[in-house]
Amino acid sequence: MSQLLAENWILLAIALVVGLLVAWFLFRSSRRTRVTGTKQDVLDEGAARAQRNNALVDAPPAATADPQPVVTKVSDGNGDDLTRIKGVGPKLAATLESLGVTSFAQIAAWDEAEIDRIDAQLGRFEGRIRRDDWTGQARLLADGKAADFNAKYGAGA
Repeated sequence: MSQLLAENWILLAIALVVGLLVAWFLFRSSRRTRVTGTKQDVLDEGAARAQRNNALVDAPPAATADPQPVVTKVSDGNGDDLTRIKGVGPKLAATLESLGVTSFAQIAAWDEAEIDRIDAQLGRFEGRIRRDDWTGQARLLADGKAADFNAKYGAGA
């Protein structure tokens, strides 16, 4: 076998070079992408707007500069609107109502043990009672001190 290679090494080298050239030509020609056509894209400068975008472009803005505040009353009329307390949204208000808490006076009267008991039942909202000072906010709201509430916790109550 080695004698055969020794006698025909030139032919093997030529065959290897020809094989490499053919492979290079095949791979090179398959990678070329030719773009033909003169159709403009909507992103080209001076192109017309796409039909599907006309409704979005011509529509009035979704948000106004002066949005009206949305006031929601979670309670069914038997208690206070607990969402007035900063840090209590509709979901938390519903959770509190399911625990029997429906008024500012109840929250204002909570002691440390009651705060711990309710806090343990708030799930992912645990820790909000002390962090947002619900008892302090509820005291002001229960007493009807809206001006003091706004001064300390911000407007919106």
